[in-house]
Amino acid sequence: MTNLKSAKLKGKNTYVNTSVAELIELAVKRGEGVFSDTGAFAVSTGKYTGRSPKDRFIVRDSITEDKINWGKVNLSIKEEIFDVLYNEVVEYLNKKDLFIFNGFVGSLGNYKIPIRVTCEYAYQAMFANQMFVRPTKDELSKHIPEFNIISAPGFKAKKGMDGINSEAFIIINFTKKVVLIGGTSYSGEIKKSVFSIMNFLMPQKGVLPMHCSANKGEKGDTTIFFGLSGTGKTTLSADLDRKLIGDDEHGWCNDGVFNFEGGCYAKVIRLDKEKEREIYNAIKFGTLLENVALDENRKPDYNCASVTENTRAAYPINYIENFDSDGFGKEPNTIIFLTADAFGVMPPISKLTKEQAMYHFISGYTSKVPGTERGVSEPKATFSTCFGEPFMILKPSVYAKLLGKKIDESKADVYLINTGWIGGSYGEGQRIKLSYTRKMVNAAISGKIKNEEFVEHPVFKVLMPKNCEGVPGEVLNPRNMWKNKEAYDVKVLELAKRFKENFKRFEDVSQDIVMAGPSK
Repeated sequence: MTNLKSAKLKGKNTYVNTSVAELIELAVKRGEGVFSDTGAFAVSTGKYTGRSPKDRFIVRDSITEDKINWGKVNLSIKEEIFDVLYNEVVEYLNKKDLFIFNGFVGSLGNYKIPIRVTCEYAYQAMFANQMFVRPTKDELSKHIPEFNIISAPGFKAKKGMDGINSEAFIIINFTKKVVLIGGTSYSGEIKKSVFSIMNFLMPQKGVLPMHCSANKGEKGDTTIFFGLSGTGKTTLSADLDRKLIGDDEHGWCNDGVFNFEGGCYAKVIRLDKEKEREIYNAIKFGTLLENVALDENRKPDYNCASVTENTRAAYPINYIENFDSDGFGKEPNTIIFLTADAFGVMPPISKLTKEQAMYHFISGYTSKVPGTERGVSEPKATFSTCFGEPFMILKPSVYAKLLGKKIDESKADVYLINTGWIGGSYGEGQRIKLSYTRKMVNAAISGKIKNEEFVEHPVFKVLMPKNCEGVPGEVLNPRNMWKNKEAYDVKVLELAKRFKENFKRFEDVSQDIVMAGPSK
């Protein structure tokens, strides 16, 4: 069996912790991308414009055997296959120039893990520099990586090799502390592999890893936002009146909430200059644009989805006007779950008990709508455990129990906010106005909404406020907004049934959490 220590990555020339400006200069010379009119560097990731979940594997060994939630999401692979691919990738990369980033994941000292990202492309080293926690000169001089992430987009696996499904592969080896990525240029594979590592390690230290954004107010009050892609997590947490702690990945320890990253990876399809000003203004020199269409004047066309709906911008967090340089906040006062319900039946805002919070956390519900994915012609209920199933690689009950414990200790208020449709399903109703959603978020964060009168939803049992400052009263109860009330009643039961069917797969969840779900 291969000894990884004897297999050294050398490369023709190596560029270690090269400045972003120089990396961009090198990327231009190498033909990796072009400048947009904003100064951002735009690249195409080719065949793979998003994650490739069927090509992500975890080496099954004594460390992972009993811990990983094995199945269709967490695919196992033999160590022997990893070793063969590792040797082939090393041989391939040793003929290339290599671009290396030495830094950290985790902004809080006790949970800061040193990583090394070795890339075939200069722009991916730029991505790593912008996305992870950058070291000080002193930290860099003492840096010894605990995990190595190796990205070789130009190396393609032999399809049909034992356990490998295509030319692309993303393999995490927790024993040898290596992530091996090949066949795909999509930078998100680097980011999410590191997130998966943290989601494996942090619970062992009593830390709840979270796929969430977080911000804090002038008095230090912290809010976290859980939500899948397209629910508004990044948009709603970027608030000029509150400091952004981070937009995607955090840990909740006994001291509070800390950012895993040093940057943001925002989805920019249909980016609106007025509604999402903070993100729009962050797209400048030093920002990486992935698969964003440029017109003849190199102006980004954020409305164009001809390549993919998953257009992205990666930039350091300090590009947001009001960011928190420490990447840390106190224990949260408010927890917000975001869902984009395309069935048009979930309340725009509702208050959850601890058990309901755990139920909806495990469920991780949102909707896919036509146009976002091939084959989706009508709204499709999507359930992603813990609002990040592909990356939350332990058993769901591990994360849910940690969340329940943290809610008990912090006494945080939990709200479920629907950023999707009202007055009908997708195609009939309308998307809830962002201005209304912001009013509801602000009412939850300030605590004002707690003083309102609530009524229980007849099916989902969550508590709906009768009033919220700045939001028309009829909007707050979704049934009010449907012209055909009977059609609403049918649709809400249809969605409730999908919740129940999905929850059947969680066998190790306590009955009080199961009973917190829909009543019908």
